[in-house]
Amino acid sequence: MASVAKCSRRLLSRSTTGTSQILPIRTKTASLAASLHTIRPIPTQRPVSVIFTATSSFSTSAAPRAKTAQHVRAGKQTQVSRKKKKFAPRGKPISPGERKAYRKRIVLSNNNALVVPGLEELAQPDATAASAGRIMALPDVVVDQLRAIEAFKPTQNFNLFRRPSLLVRSETAALAERLQRQVLHEKKTLRAVIDGERLAGKSTMLQQAMAHGFLNGFLVFHVPEGHELTTACTEYVAVSGSDPVQYIQPNYTHHLLLATLAANGELLGKFKTAQAHDQLANPVAAGSTLLDLINSAKEPDHAWPVFQALMAELLDAKTTLPRPPVLFTIDGLAHLMRISDYRNTAYERIHAHDLVLVRFLADALGGATRFPHGAAILAATTYGNVPNNPTMDLVLAQRRAEQTAAAEAEVEAGPDATSSNKPKQDPYFRGYDERVAAAMRTVEVLSLKGVSKTETRALLEYWAASGVLRQRVDERAVLSSWTLSGNGVVGELERSLLLSLQV
Repeated sequence: MASVAKCSRRLLSRSTTGTSQILPIRTKTASLAASLHTIRPIPTQRPVSVIFTATSSFSTSAAPRAKTAQHVRAGKQTQVSRKKKKFAPRGKPISPGERKAYRKRIVLSNNNALVVPGLEELAQPDATAASAGRIMALPDVVVDQLRAIEAFKPTQNFNLFRRPSLLVRSETAALAERLQRQVLHEKKTLRAVIDGERLAGKSTMLQQAMAHGFLNGFLVFHVPEGHELTTACTEYVAVSGSDPVQYIQPNYTHHLLLATLAANGELLGKFKTAQAHDQLANPVAAGSTLLDLINSAKEPDHAWPVFQALMAELLDAKTTLPRPPVLFTIDGLAHLMRISDYRNTAYERIHAHDLVLVRFLADALGGATRFPHGAAILAATTYGNVPNNPTMDLVLAQRRAEQTAAAEAEVEAGPDATSSNKPKQDPYFRGYDERVAAAMRTVEVLSLKGVSKTETRALLEYWAASGVLRQRVDERAVLSSWTLSGNGVVGELERSLLLSLQV
């Protein structure tokens, strides 16, 4: 405004000579706002990092990119914040292996159950035909021995009663009588497979055989689960120089020796070794006890040589030293009669009989191993967790047909009365295993069925006396329970009357 007023005074002012003088026309000045803008200081802009991209003359993306780039601060990254989910505290976490330990725990007593009056303990002469159909309690010493060799199973219902007790069935009494007569006195070898439908009590019958063995001085070896040997769940090592290649399972063999030692320690201390075993990592002198021989297996790598030395002492027919009869029990036989899940160096599956421990058990069951001091090899089939094994099923069916024909031949004349009923191989099927058939071709099949009505009544009376069964036990209740359980299948009987009480 000051400059404008000054210009107007100069136009109206007179010259000093007294004459007016017309000033020359000036160019049009800028607007007032422009003038003020020229006077105002220009602010300095901060340097902006501009990303130059090669764009064509007709590109329409350069302008939006440049406009967007002006609002991005150098060295700053945009971060999208999300609301984090809050976790409620759930207490102490589960330890490794805690669920498996809870699932596999063994409970053998219940202090809330009633004491059964008049319950007798199983003694040495009790497992005979005279005691069939009775409930017998297991002695505490035998319970500890059975627990040491893992004879009990988590699915059995011993946790409902005051103490573990077993029903002496007619099949159990017959088996105990044969163990007493053939094995203990006549020094023969009994090789049998306990077969039957699901929940028929096959594992319980093995327990009764082991209890009878402990009471009568047998050296008991037990394989609690056959699948632990063939499902590639334990370590294996190839035997150097073997052709075909054989494999050792050192950890499982060591565990088997320790379990046998815990259950038969007192018996092993009574027998001496006939020869010195200097080839072992911990040498054992002649005249030492069999207990010292097993104790020499300090590490899993020493287990298989010690097992071989122990079997050499037990199978020595020339020794004059006393030797105990041997009892081998195997639960889950089908897993030992197949191709295992182990792999060789060519990534081919290994046959179960190429594992040296499984091969020893198969030879003992098939009769290839001689036991001069008496032995019993009992194996039980299972149908809860079983692989497809057509060879074993066919051989068992053939053996049952042969035993039926032999039984009928004793009653009737004509040994070939039922030979036409013997199953034969399917000529169009190539899945039969000759090694499995050779191991089971001469075994005896003990078919296990349901219990009788008398044995059913003994079970119901024992359950009622223990306070578990809350109903009247009479002929009507016994007949209905026996019929509904599939003619006395023990597992189905427990399902219908006992398992509904578990919480």
